[in-house]
Amino acid sequence: MTYDRFDLAIMQALQRDGRLSNQALAERVGLSPSACSRRLDRLETTGAIEGYSARLSSQLLGYPVTVMVNITLAGQSEKQLAEFEAAVRRCPNVLVCFLMSGEYDYILRVAARDLQDFEHIHKTALSSLPHVAKMNSSFALRKITDRSATVPPIAPGGL
Repeated sequence: MTYDRFDLAIMQALQRDGRLSNQALAERVGLSPSACSRRLDRLETTGAIEGYSARLSSQLLGYPVTVMVNITLAGQSEKQLAEFEAAVRRCPNVLVCFLMSGEYDYILRVAARDLQDFEHIHKTALSSLPHVAKMNSSFALRKITDRSATVPPIAPGGL
């Protein structure tokens, strides 16, 4: 699907502030409220906008430690991948899990209270995931940026 400058402007505005009313969104992107609403419905229906949520502070919720865990499985059969993925979905401290190409099969982003908490998560949850042959953990020192997705830039003079 292709997106014009209004679609991109709507997505950019909502990415900055997902709580905008339709009226405010329409004013921001230069459309009538009804045209904006129709476009927004289409962006949601086609899946360009996957949903709306609040971005929570792991730090303030007591999980200031972010660990990136690289995992290599013992094999890569569909059954092994499916069993691993089902098990990792049940780990509440795993915030994100990606199936990867390259050296590792999966990369996980894990939230922990502190080093001892991560040790506990490692021993009780991560180490018991099925088919894991190798695990490598790296601790994030500081978050630089965190985006859900990037909307292509609007051409100069586009709005």
